[in-house]
Amino acid sequence: MITHLSGKLVEKNPTYVIVECHGVGYFLNISLHTFSLLGDEENIRLFTHLQIKEDAHTLFGFVEKAEREIFRLLLSVSGIGSSTARTMLSSLSPTQVRDAIANGDVASIQAIKGIGAKTAQRVILDLKDKILKVYDMGEVSLQSNNTSKEEALSALEVLGFVRRQSEKVVDKVLSEDPSRSVEDIIKLALKNL
Repeated sequence: MITHLSGKLVEKNPTYVIVECHGVGYFLNISLHTFSLLGDEENIRLFTHLQIKEDAHTLFGFVEKAEREIFRLLLSVSGIGSSTARTMLSSLSPTQVRDAIANGDVASIQAIKGIGAKTAQRVILDLKDKILKVYDMGEVSLQSNNTSKEEALSALEVLGFVRRQSEKVVDKVLSEDPSRSVEDIIKLALKNL
């Protein structure tokens, strides 16, 4: 409906801005990420997301299109509302949120205030495929960054397990806790192979 606003920055606060466009002042909720990117320029342009509910029409503003896209993806997850999505984008940059989801990094998402283990897992489960597709990220390139996973897979191969089977089990182990040591990954994988 409203894709962006360009106008005069009237008021700037860590949680909101007021932008005047042709004599009309718009109140836009923002994340700390957007706040940090907003300079002191008088004229600004923000990408927007309008949320319409029975009791309110709420406008959200973003300096970058990428942040708005991540925000919208987060809203598509059951149990994630606009305030939680905004908190996530205030705690982590859009790139960090995207990478945490793509890499199945439950710990990073769970570290955000108000996000529990189940919600973090739901976010990853619901959005991982979408993130990989939208951002054209190959799982191979993401997984090669995870040295613990690679070391564990190599060890399991040496022990005689098929890599493809081992990879599924190791991915499951890491989705529960990405910060596990190589030894823990191997031990848990051996129990499930």
